[in-house]
Amino acid sequence: MDVKKVEEGDGKGLALLACPICFKPLQPDGQKSTKKFQCDTCNKVYASNGTYLDLTITAGLKDYEEVMQPSTEMFRNPAISFIYERGYRQAFGIFGYPGADEELKLANKYLEPAGGGVLVDLSCASGLFTRGLLKSGLYTSVIGLDFSENMLEQFQAFVQEDPSLNNTDLILVRADVGRLPFATGTIDAVHAGAALHCWPSPSNGVAEVSRILKPGGVFVASTNALDIIEPVKQVFRRAYGATGFWTERELKELCGSCGLVNWSSIRNSNFIMFSAQKPS
Repeated sequence: MDVKKVEEGDGKGLALLACPICFKPLQPDGQKSTKKFQCDTCNKVYASNGTYLDLTITAGLKDYEEVMQPSTEMFRNPAISFIYERGYRQAFGIFGYPGADEELKLANKYLEPAGGGVLVDLSCASGLFTRGLLKSGLYTSVIGLDFSENMLEQFQAFVQEDPSLNNTDLILVRADVGRLPFATGTIDAVHAGAALHCWPSPSNGVAEVSRILKPGGVFVASTNALDIIEPVKQVFRRAYGATGFWTERELKELCGSCGLVNWSSIRNSNFIMFSAQKPS
């Protein structure tokens, strides 16, 4: 990744970034070399560390700290970031996930209506799919967004090993899925690969996706589906937590309740990839 794209404000995607507090556009703060961006409404300054721009609400705070649920916090562990593409993600095959190459093909097929636009790869982790989406050449700009600092650092390490990504329009952002740093109706497409089940509140996350999508914008996600009868499902969830597995009907209903239409899905065992759109 050309870090200057973040520091100097180049790239179509960067122009769409907004303050996660008020959703107003960010402006370069002072000299370009400062690597900082300011919200003119909140007067809050957000900084790039040379790898990613931190657009969490808690960015820059020294004393205040929030700890997310375990399914979110575990991915901030550097060991998990290191093994994510070195065996961890490949193990998803036992749930029916067809593998990164096939999942990328399926995602690009669903994302065709957003070709030529700006794509946000939400909960991008170490960039397994972000890099593939970028290399496809189908999108004007790709924004890799994750809450984990260590995942984004690992992402950058992979980018540095791949010369084909040196001059691409890629931006890395640290942000909270429940408070996405984009103004309403500005993003052409959102992809979230094997991520929904790790979000603190999947309903808040899908609502945020719906908010930032343009009319006609596309949301494509993969997660875990498990068709079990209602009593068993409730026991399972109370024992292991509300997030993890859903029925396809639940996922469709969630998207619909957030204003998304044109549901489509592909199933393979416990793997599901689905697509839904913001009404035009």
